[in-house]
Amino acid sequence: MAPGALIPEATSTSTAAAELRIKNHNAPQDIFPDGIRTSGQHPPVYDQLKPYSAFPKEISGSTVWRKEDYENHPEKWVHPFTDEEVQELSDTADRFIESETPLTGITKANFPLPRLGKVLQALREDLLNGKGFILFKRFPAQQWSAHKNAVAYMGLGTYLGYFISQNGRGHVLGHVKDVGDDPTQIDRVRIYRTTARQFFHADPGDIVGLLCVHRAQEGGESDIVSVHHVWNTLQREAPEVAELLAKPVWYFDRKGEVSEGEEEWIKTSVFFVEPRGKGRVYCKWDPYFVKSLTRFSDKGVIPPLSEAQWHALTVLEETCQRLALHMVLEIGDIQFLSDAHVLHARTAYTDFPPPHPRRHLLRLWLATPESEGGWALPFHDSDEKKRGGIQVNNKPPICPLDAE
Repeated sequence: MAPGALIPEATSTSTAAAELRIKNHNAPQDIFPDGIRTSGQHPPVYDQLKPYSAFPKEISGSTVWRKEDYENHPEKWVHPFTDEEVQELSDTADRFIESETPLTGITKANFPLPRLGKVLQALREDLLNGKGFILFKRFPAQQWSAHKNAVAYMGLGTYLGYFISQNGRGHVLGHVKDVGDDPTQIDRVRIYRTTARQFFHADPGDIVGLLCVHRAQEGGESDIVSVHHVWNTLQREAPEVAELLAKPVWYFDRKGEVSEGEEEWIKTSVFFVEPRGKGRVYCKWDPYFVKSLTRFSDKGVIPPLSEAQWHALTVLEETCQRLALHMVLEIGDIQFLSDAHVLHARTAYTDFPPPHPRRHLLRLWLATPESEGGWALPFHDSDEKKRGGIQVNNKPPICPLDAE
């Protein structure tokens, strides 16, 4: 049965969707400095979703990796910045700061990195089409000011993709830090603002970056896993789970970060096949956003998770845990990951007591449009420069230097 037949309200790309694309690329420049607005969250174009029968039974290639491939081989995935690279980054950041250009105006064009830029171009290809992760070391996070850290970090990001908003406040520079929110209130609280465990998930962008500026006293450790290794494992061990995850019967909460006229949730699948091009399998998943919809399912507005769905999300998490590569982010480490074919998680953590600083990571969500090498997505914004992310109405992009 075609995916469209599973969902009565399924529609093809509409005139309204086309108009939205035009508006995002012609956004008011007094609000969006480059005239481009983050596209935001949207339901898929349902008739572009592939049925389970179109998914491969086994995936091969460089995107399929095992933790054993990298556990004792840091040379394969760790890049310590050289002294020359750090100096180039420092000099360029200083010149950018002297120009008094706001952080929201940073671009690849006004942040030249002749030497390091070549490294980042090769990294972008590996993130999109290779193993999908890298760990940089020796970023001088403790030596530089918060402003210079942000400038240099965002400058690196311009070589990988376009900054997109990470929340309803318009943050294009995010802060993973405990601000005292209650992690049990998952219908309204984003877990990155707490000390709670984050289960395996992918953020609604194409690439995610995390720069560690302060460590926790205990915990907060990172795990990553190849989506394609997970898919192959599910196909062997639990094909019924793989099939259910490939069906567009999953509701994802938007936790109130919704523009006028939009629904509070999105109905979609967890695993997708590219509708065009290479036809690769990718995954968008976060169990917190699936479990938090009881305020609607209790009222009968949407169906509750079925027993089979609860089983599937449990099996998916357990499979990820079993196959994951574990790492600890030290101060000055930068982790860049693909959000298409890598899932990531973190353990719960405890901060040092005051006056010591709390655990603090700077976060980037980056978009890579289809015409610039990004994966083909069954969403109307597949070729928008700032596809994905979270955009509420015309909330302008901002770059706070600390959590707020």
